[in-house]
Amino acid sequence: ELAVATAITLFGAGSGAALATVVGVLVEVPVMLSVCSFCNRTRHWFAAAEAA
Repeated sequence: ELAVATAITLFGAGSGAALATVVGVLVEVPVMLSVCSFCNRTRHWFAAAEAA
């Protein structure tokens, strides 16, 4: 949130930098959750590591 506020303050609400900062924050979390969900659903595809 601080990066979004800083970008809007420094570059203005209509600038590309502020837009990129806001879109980056809004896209990052759903993509990360989707990747984690995919990894958890496909865990059985890979062999488990043996304990040392």
